[in-house]
Amino acid sequence: MTPPAPLLEAVALSCERDWRMLFEHLHFHLQAGDMLQISGPNGSGKTSLLRLLAGLMQPTAGSIRLQGRPLAEQRGELARNLLWIGHAAGIKGLLSAEENLAWLCALHTPVGREAIWQALAAVGLRGFEDVPSHTLSAGQQRRVALARLYLTDAPPLWVLDEPFTALDKQGVAQLEQHLAAHCERGGVVVLTTHHSLQHKPATYRELDLGQHAA
Repeated sequence: MTPPAPLLEAVALSCERDWRMLFEHLHFHLQAGDMLQISGPNGSGKTSLLRLLAGLMQPTAGSIRLQGRPLAEQRGELARNLLWIGHAAGIKGLLSAEENLAWLCALHTPVGREAIWQALAAVGLRGFEDVPSHTLSAGQQRRVALARLYLTDAPPLWVLDEPFTALDKQGVAQLEQHLAAHCERGGVVVLTTHHSLQHKPATYRELDLGQHAA
């Protein structure tokens, strides 16, 4: 029996920014249940790699494949499979927490109000659903963005750039457990973080971009 194609695969991947090669000849593949932490010194291309995987940039050389096919040919499929959260919270200050989630989800898969309220409650924002986001603390704004991870129909592939930023100790522990549980259910997580993970799934591994510097 032919094994299934990896959910996500990088093949001979290279990335150049501002006339400087960040990394080259990068190979890896991710199957259901995998967690991959991208590490490396500042300027090694960690965020650039995440943006490549999310389809927000094009590689200088090589390719990225989604379920065995080039990513560039599968924009619609990528949108259905991917949840991307960047280093910034990425929410609009004039919108409430509920409105921000409704707007973000509407870009791909609209969800109902009850599901949004449940997700906000899961990240400790019960009672803040209608509060304008610009009045929230940095940690609460980060929780609004992370609430997308708690929607029941969240896509399988999560690409997260420094998701623990501005979270308190309790929030960090909760998110670690949630990411590991997502992998244990067959999801895939790719993340960057300066935080040392204490709760990892059995399939956790690390990719040091410093070893792939040009």
